[in-house]
Amino acid sequence: MVSKCANPECGNTFLYFHKGKLFRIETSAPGTHETSDDNGMKKPVRHLEFFWLCDDCAGKMTIAFARGAGVSVCPKFARSASAG
Repeated sequence: MVSKCANPECGNTFLYFHKGKLFRIETSAPGTHETSDDNGMKKPVRHLEFFWLCDDCAGKMTIAFARGAGVSVCPKFARSASAG
């Protein structure tokens, strides 16, 4: 359950869905497999997690997921004026 901003440097608490930005990230539990009913092949167990950034943090940050590294909060990249 989401209770506070995902930015570890922020202490804002989650109160409303319309404030800030909610992220749904699908991850796999490492080393965990389940057997498929279709063909007996093993496939990774998928896991959904929710993260929230408050209004202040959502304006300048985002949530990123990388296998092996997990979920992290990172700065948004500003678009350059020439990008189009």
